[in-house]
Amino acid sequence: MPDDDTSTKGDLSQKANERLTKLSSHIKPKPNQKSKSKNTPNLPADYSDILSQINILREIASTPNTNNRGYIRQKQAGKLWVRERINQLLDTDTFEEIGSISGTVKWRKTGPMRETPESFVPSNNVQGTGKLRGRKVLLTVDDFSIRGGHADGSTAEKTIYLEKLAVALKLPVVKLVDGSSGGGSVTTIRKEGWSYLPHLPMYQHVVRQLNMGIPNLGAVVGPAIGLGAARVVSCHFSVMAADIGALFNAGPKVVEGATFEEGLDFQDLGGPMVHCTNGTIDNLAANEAECYEQLRTVLSYLPNTGTDAPPVIACEDSEDREDLELRQIIPRRAARMYNPRTIIMSVVDRGSWFEIGPLWGRTAIGGLARLGGRPVGVVSLNCEVNGGALDAAGSQKLTRLLKLCDVMNLPILQFIDVPGYAIGTIAERSATMRWGVELAKTYYTTTTPIFNVITRRVFGVAGGVMIGSRDPVMQVAWPSGQWGSLPLDGGIEVGHRHELREAEKVGKKEERYRELEEEYLRLMNPVRTANAFGVEEMIDPKDTRGVCCRWAGDMYGGLMRERLGDRAIGKIRPVFA
Repeated sequence: MPDDDTSTKGDLSQKANERLTKLSSHIKPKPNQKSKSKNTPNLPADYSDILSQINILREIASTPNTNNRGYIRQKQAGKLWVRERINQLLDTDTFEEIGSISGTVKWRKTGPMRETPESFVPSNNVQGTGKLRGRKVLLTVDDFSIRGGHADGSTAEKTIYLEKLAVALKLPVVKLVDGSSGGGSVTTIRKEGWSYLPHLPMYQHVVRQLNMGIPNLGAVVGPAIGLGAARVVSCHFSVMAADIGALFNAGPKVVEGATFEEGLDFQDLGGPMVHCTNGTIDNLAANEAECYEQLRTVLSYLPNTGTDAPPVIACEDSEDREDLELRQIIPRRAARMYNPRTIIMSVVDRGSWFEIGPLWGRTAIGGLARLGGRPVGVVSLNCEVNGGALDAAGSQKLTRLLKLCDVMNLPILQFIDVPGYAIGTIAERSATMRWGVELAKTYYTTTTPIFNVITRRVFGVAGGVMIGSRDPVMQVAWPSGQWGSLPLDGGIEVGHRHELREAEKVGKKEERYRELEEEYLRLMNPVRTANAFGVEEMIDPKDTRGVCCRWAGDMYGGLMRERLGDRAIGKIRPVFA
């Protein structure tokens, strides 16, 4: 038996060796036998040839072609080149490009399996990540020197990708628009050989960002046309450079063919004096540099997303600082006006007031500021325009600001001096009631905390809307406070019509009117309202900053944590768009 076992093992070992020998003969090349692989031995092992192609394309994209007519036109118009804009806007050496070699390449064959770029037209939309004062952002910048910013070199695909990336990473988006930003051109029909149905696949992602509270900030630094115009107008905040900016649905030539309006230039059709005064664009800047500074400033008040709290910074301005001059700012004569911005700048942290939309909807004032380093939205009426009566444009402006504050978790400080909605034929024709109701709906559908400082008048529906949308109401009143269903001017005439007519018959109308006015003014003493707890508390105007800072501190404490938790689980769903 042992001998048989030994014999069997020997046979198995011999067979195994024979199989290994056969397999080795298949694998081991014979002497002087050339490889049958299609790969040539000339290709480097480290892919340096491919890296060289990438470097060549990147070098072309990042180097301006000073002989290119588009680049020459860009400079003649007083505009920065796309890469210069990136360097001026972002913190130094923080830009990391996405899609750096996207574009149209013409290749030249240099040998077997070898080629090199002969020419390269980069995508006319440059995008990537960078930092604004240390905050990481996503950036998209048009290159108007290439085909006037029209769709080219994967612009549309890059745009869609960036909008998706913003949602995924929850990073703010900055858009510098100079052209159509991926919009179409009739030459596309010729290139593709067929005409397409227009579609906007990126817009659903934009709307999602807006409602998620992912900051969208846009600047018009050239002619923003069609889709480019829509992209910047859709932002939470937009600004236009006065010297080079313009915005329109279609350019002068297209307008001429459609409406027969001839001889229009960019400024006539959609310059800053058109769109920074009608609310299409929020703010005006003198030039590109000021545009970029406004973008940095606005971002400093906002979180990266609505599930975060706004960024709080250190504050060197004492929260208990008093201002005795506030005691005298409201005139004793009701017909006299004052500058409400003086109150705002006295109460908020010094240097923190940033106004949004100063050139439009001027019956209202709105913007961002800080109280003890905590960002807040600020609302005021402007008694220097139309007596402070809230008109259609003012209502639209406040509606937009309320929605912005709601999606960004910004508490709102309001300085109330409103005689009511605007009245008269102009007010009716401009749909003041329609937009006033839209403002009312916004007050009652948003949930961000509101604190009211009643500085003077609170009358009518407008007054009731502005102070009554939160429960419990948080507010204080100055001793200059006046309130009621109607202002006395006109209200006495309506309420005592018959009595005054009878007095007029005996020549005593003016005397009786003065008697009634004196009586009402005595009864409207705000202290009487406080006696009946009709107003929660009255304060000395000099103490306003301290009161407001303490309120802001409370809002950024437990209430902010509760709000963020509610947003995280979907209990609160603010809507901007």
